[in-house]
Amino acid sequence: MLQHRKVKPCCSFSKGYYSHSAISSRMKSIDESDVGIFCYISQLPGFRGILKQRYSDFIVNEVDLEGNVVHLTSLEAPAELVEEKEVLVADQPNKNYDAEIGSFRALAGDFNAGMLKALLDQTVSGGGVEIEPIVLSPSSDKSHRTAVHNFFKEKLKFLVTDTIDGPDATSKCIRVRLNGGKSHGRHSFKKRKDRDDKPYDGRGSDNWPEHLGKYLRFHLYKENKDTQEALGLIGKMLGIQPRSFGFAGTKDKRSISTQRVTVFKQRANRLAALNERLIGIKVGDFCHVNDGLLLGQLHGNRFTVTLRGVVAESEAVIEASANALGKLGFINYFGLQRFGSGSVPTHLIGATLLRGEWKNAVDMILDPREGEKEAVGKVREYYKDTGDIEGTLRQLPRHLVAERAILQRLKRSPGNYLQALKSIPRTLRMMYIHSYQSYLWNHAASMRVQKYGIDHVVLGDLVYCKEHCREAERGANYSEFEDGSSNDTSNHIDEISEADLPEEKDVTVKVITEEDLSAGTYTVDDVVLPLPGSKVIYPMNDIEEVYCDLAKKDAIGLTESVHGVKEFSITNITGAYRRVFLKPKEFEWELLTYKDGNIPLAETDMDLISKSQKLKNVRGEDCGNGKAGEQLIDNGRQSCVSAIMDSAEDEAGSDRAGSHQTEVYDSADIEESQKALRLSFTLPASGYATMAIRELLKTSTSVAFHKTLNP
Repeated sequence: MLQHRKVKPCCSFSKGYYSHSAISSRMKSIDESDVGIFCYISQLPGFRGILKQRYSDFIVNEVDLEGNVVHLTSLEAPAELVEEKEVLVADQPNKNYDAEIGSFRALAGDFNAGMLKALLDQTVSGGGVEIEPIVLSPSSDKSHRTAVHNFFKEKLKFLVTDTIDGPDATSKCIRVRLNGGKSHGRHSFKKRKDRDDKPYDGRGSDNWPEHLGKYLRFHLYKENKDTQEALGLIGKMLGIQPRSFGFAGTKDKRSISTQRVTVFKQRANRLAALNERLIGIKVGDFCHVNDGLLLGQLHGNRFTVTLRGVVAESEAVIEASANALGKLGFINYFGLQRFGSGSVPTHLIGATLLRGEWKNAVDMILDPREGEKEAVGKVREYYKDTGDIEGTLRQLPRHLVAERAILQRLKRSPGNYLQALKSIPRTLRMMYIHSYQSYLWNHAASMRVQKYGIDHVVLGDLVYCKEHCREAERGANYSEFEDGSSNDTSNHIDEISEADLPEEKDVTVKVITEEDLSAGTYTVDDVVLPLPGSKVIYPMNDIEEVYCDLAKKDAIGLTESVHGVKEFSITNITGAYRRVFLKPKEFEWELLTYKDGNIPLAETDMDLISKSQKLKNVRGEDCGNGKAGEQLIDNGRQSCVSAIMDSAEDEAGSDRAGSHQTEVYDSADIEESQKALRLSFTLPASGYATMAIRELLKTSTSVAFHKTLNP
C-alpha cells in the first residue's frame, strides 16, 4: 500500500476544492491537500528537515538546451573588437539642420518641428547649459510613432527617442534627447536623479557594429531576489526598460541562482562595471549572440538543496529515503508555488474567470488578504472602504502588477471589470487559468496513484507514444504561452514562467490497450495525464471522472463555455500532457554534520570565484595553515567553511552510491552538533524541486510549516 496523509485520505476529494460560493475574502494560506497533493511513492517513513532555513540552502543553476549547467565563472568583460565611432553633434558644430527640420515638420507638424529646432539650436550653440529632453505631442497612432522613431534613427542619429505614457489611456508621447546621457564636448546633462522618474530606453538607438551580435548574453547570479527584481534593478542602472531583457525562465526568489539572460544592444563593459555597485547580484560570462532568449529555451535546472536540522530514527532511515528518491523518483505534482504565495490561491481566481464572474475575480485580486505585509494590507483596506482609485494607486507598491493594471483600467472605464482583467499582462492573467488546470491535474494524479499504484501501466492509461506507435491519438504541439506573449510576469509570484512550460513539445499520446499490456512496450514512467484543453484526450478509465466531477462542482464545463470570452475558456486553450512520475537525474546526496547554523554548507558560483581570486592573490606565497574550505563571500556577506573536503570520501567507509558523510565544524565546539542532508539533482523545467523534497521528508512543503521548524 502507498503511504498517504492520514488527515486527508487520497480517495477523499470532498475538501480538495472550493466552490465559488464558499470563497471568502480572507482565506488562510493553502495547504497541499487543498490543491490535490495527497500521495507519496515510497512506503518509507519520513524524517524532520528544514527547507530553506537560509536562502543559500537552495541553489539553482539553469541547464541550457545543450545540457550545459550554467555557472558564473568570470566577472570581467572580454576585449571587444574596434567599436564603431558614435556620430555626435559636437563633431559637426556648424552643420545646418534646416532640411531635417523641414522633413520633420511634414511628418509631425509645426509645433513638434519648433520644439526640435529649439533643441538643435541649443545643442549647436552649447555654452555649458544643461540640455533638457523634449516631449513631442501625444499620439494614439502606433504606426505614426514608429515613423517618428525611424526618422531620428535615419536623419538625426545623435538624438535618441523612447516612448512614455501620454495624458490619457489611449495615447503615448515620444521623448527626444541627446545620445549618451553624459557630457560630450561643451554640453552637460542632468544626472539620473534629476531626470524624470521614467528611465530612458535606448533600444535600437545606437549604430550597432556589424561584427557584433545584437544581443549581449550574460550569466545572471542573484541572491534572495527574483528574476524580475534583479533585471529591473540592472535595467534602471543602464537606463533601459525591462522589455530589453530576455530569459528562459524565472527562478525562485528565496534561493541563490544562476541563469542566462540576453539584453538588446548593450556593451559588456557597461554591465561588468555594475558589479561594483550591485548587492546580491552579479553579472558575467559575456558574449554577443544574434538572437535573444525566449521563455522555455532551457532544458531544466540543476538544484543543490540543503536540509538542515535533520532528525530521524536512524541514519539508515535517511539513507534509505535518499536512495529511494534517486531510484523511484516522486509524483510530478505542481507544487504550492504554482498556486500563488498569497491567501487567495490563483486557481480559485482561475475558476472564477472560467465561470465568467468578472467582478468577483476583480474583488478576489484586490480585496484584503491574510499573510501580506501590513502596509499592503492597509492599502487594500483603504480601497475596499473608500473606492478611491487615485489614492490607492499612489500607495500601491509597483510590484503588485495585476492590482495596478486593474485599477488603472477601472479609473478609465468604471465598472468594466472584464476589460480591467484583460489589462493584466497576458502571461500573468493566463496564469490564473493555468493554475486551475494544474489543480485538476494534481487531483487526477493522486487518484491515479491511489487507485492503480506506481508499478505498472493499466488499461486506459495515457502514455507518450513510442517511436513506431501505430495507434497514435491526438498530438500536442503545445505552448501555454500562445500568441507570442512576452516575459511580463508578476514579481510577487515565484516560478510561474518555467512551471507553465510543458515537458516536451510535438508529443503524441495514445491510450493503453490490452495488446500494449501483453507486449510490455510501456512502463509506468511513460504514463501522462492531460492538462485540460481543446486538443487533449483523457484516460479511458476511472481517472477521467476526476476531471469531470471537480469541474462540475466548480460549475465549469470542460467541453463548453458559459461565456464568450475565449481566453478565459478551457475550450479555447490547447491543453498539454504531463508525466505522472518524475525521476531526478544526476542524483547525489551527502549527509553532513555541522555545529554553526550560520555556516553555508554548499558552495555557490561566487564562492568559487572568490576562492579563485584569493588563490591568484597568494600565488607564489606561503599560504601558511590556510584551508581549502575557507573563503570569503563577496561583499563581506558572511564567512563560509566549505562542506566539500578532500578527506570526506575516505571517512565515508560505505557502499552508498553517490553519498558520504562530512563533518563541518567551526571553532565553537561547545555547540551541539546537528545533521544536514545535501542533495544535488537535475529536473526538467516543468518539475518542482519542492515536490522531490516532499517525497523525501513525507511532510508539507508549505512555507508556513517550515517556519515552525526554525529554531
